Parts: sequence; structure tokens; C-alpha cells
Amino acid sequence: MSSSYIMIGGFLGAGKTTLIQRFARYLDENGQKVGLITNDQGAGLVDSMIGRSNQFPVEEISGGCFCCRFNSLIDAATTLTAENRPDVFLAEPVGSCTDLVATVSLPLQQIYGDDYRVSPLSVLVDPVRAGQILGIIEGRKFSDNVTYIYRKQLEEAEFIVINKLDLLHPEGVEDLRAAMNREFPDAKVFELSAREGTGCEEWFEAVLAAEMNSKRFLDIDYEKYGEGEALLGWLNAAIEIKCDERRDEEFDGNELLREIAFSLRTNLEEAGAEVAHLKMTLNPKGDPMEIAAINLVRGDSDPELSHRLYEPLDEAELLLNIRAEVDPDTLERAADAGLEQAIAIGAGLLFRINHLEHFRPGMPTPTHRVTADSA
Repeated sequence: MSSSYIMIGGFLGAGKTTLIQRFARYLDENGQKVGLITNDQGAGLVDSMIGRSNQFPVEEISGGCFCCRFNSLIDAATTLTAENRPDVFLAEPVGSCTDLVATVSLPLQQIYGDDYRVSPLSVLVDPVRAGQILGIIEGRKFSDNVTYIYRKQLEEAEFIVINKLDLLHPEGVEDLRAAMNREFPDAKVFELSAREGTGCEEWFEAVLAAEMNSKRFLDIDYEKYGEGEALLGWLNAAIEIKCDERRDEEFDGNELLREIAFSLRTNLEEAGAEVAHLKMTLNPKGDPMEIAAINLVRGDSDPELSHRLYEPLDEAELLLNIRAEVDPDTLERAADAGLEQAIAIGAGLLFRINHLEHFRPGMPTPTHRVTADSA
């Protein structure tokens, strides 16, 4: 019996991880086994940590997007099948990737069609960022080539999912829906709040019932796509934080995360970086089940805690992922300064960076690419 493969794309900061976790709980409550596959250009993903804290089986593919690591995607699904036999795979591709139908969905259907029932590609959007991109909301914008990737993601989607309904007034939602229908008429538009659960079940049922349209192909300029990816800086870090021996009390992990996030936002803004997504988790050392998590999805927004710790800490592990339109060296300097400033506010805390990588994504080189001529 084949398993359903559901890929949920969308640009950085759209809320994919939150929606996937809610979808996984929905499937679990309805008696279906689920396996999560996360994906990133680097290692040490906040998304994977959140999935494991919710006790779902997770496989992480790092070092490239699904399209460039197609064989690793199959290996991940095979591992999850051997260990847990999922009925449904929920796959979250890198937020800066597009052309996923031709390089992932169609090859999966053509090569492994007996094993996987491939659902339509859903693309999630943050309504404020989407409104800025489509020119119906004032605010900061990415450069042309990064915007090109954003729009191509929407162009190839069968299902466009407007998330975070609470960020717009009803009139704003109507304007955004109208713009989506006007510019991407082939897509079905859903509206929901992954955080609150509003409207989620309609999309869950639709994506579970449908199979992908194998006749849709995206016209894309890979040089422009690659140039857009190369404008984004990527930073992943793993950091130990603990109380100095002279400190006589534990620290509030939730408040520390907020201090770090606000400090990072300030330093990134001063460096001229437009934040695509900044996310962090903090957990007691050695206990990944207890977790606090915070997100910043635009430079003009405030950080939001999505998971909270209920007890103070004396020693913790911090996982930091930043994606922003800025060169990686500037991103690292801004991150270092932001961390040092935030830790200094919490007097008597020590931190040690155990892992840090910063880079630009390389040119996309898909393992497979199905075109209208080769289909």
C-alpha cells in the first residue's frame, strides 16, 4: 500500500513548521501514522528540534534542497518507513526553493509511483509579506531576484495557503485573496491560521483527497533563480548557555530568548539586512522534550514566542537559524553582536558556541527535472 507524500512549500517565515505540526497532530488523532522530513541548506534545524519535541519521527536532509538531494529524500522516507511505517509523509522543503514540482513531485511520481501517492504542492504565505510582494501593502521588499523566487513559488502552487489570518483585517484578507486569484488563477486559495487552528481542517481534507496535476510545468530562469538564492545569507548556530558560578539564581529562558531576538533584530537592521526568517529554540541541556521557540519573520515585525518553558534554567542549549538578504560575513557579525549584547543583559550568564556555519546557497542543480517535453 502506498503512502501519501505531501510537500508544503512557501517562502521563509510563512509558518510552514507550525502548520506541519498541527497537520501531524490531526493525522495522529485520526489514527494515521506520520513521518516528517525537514530540509535545509545547512545542519542544525530548529524545525527538526520542534518536531522531535512533539514526539513525531523526523528525518533531516541538510546540505541542499530536496531537488538537489533527491536521493537523500528517498533514503529519508525509506528510513522512516522501516522504523515507523508512516501512512503520510509531510515534507518541508527549503524556504528559498522553487521548481519543486518538476524536480521533486514529478520524479517521485514517475520513479516511485508504486510507493508514494503524491499530493498537490501547497505553498504557504505570510499575508503581510505576500501583500508587500504583490504591491498591495506598504513595507520592506526583497531585491528583484529574491522576489522572483517568491513569485515563482506561487506560480507553481496548486494550493496557495494564506496563513496568519489574524495579521490582517477582513478587508485586507479579501484584497490579498483577490490579488492571488488575479495573478495566479490556476491555484485554489485557502485561508487559515496555523497558530489558532482556524480553517486548517478544510485544507487538511483537500490535500489528503487530491493527487497532483502532472500536466503543470513551471517556466523558470535558473540563472535568475540561482542569483536570487545567492543574495540570501544563511546562519546556523548551536550555543550552550549556563549560569556563572557567582550567579545565585536560575534564569528565565523565555525572557532570554526574547532579549536575544530583539537584539539580533536591531543588529541585523543596522547592518542593512532584510530578515527573511530568524528562529530559535532553547531547551534544558539534555532534555529536547522541553522547549521554548521564537520566530521573527520580517525586519518590521516583532519576535513571537510559539513555545514556552515553564521552569527556570541553570543550563540550556540554544539553536539559532537566521536567513536574511545580506552577505554571510555581515550576518555573522550582526549575530555575534546581538548574542553578546543579549547575554550581557542577563548578568551572570556564560555562553559557548559549539557550532556555527554561515554561507550563501549554491546554484540549484537538480538530480532530476521533468519538463513538458520529457514527461
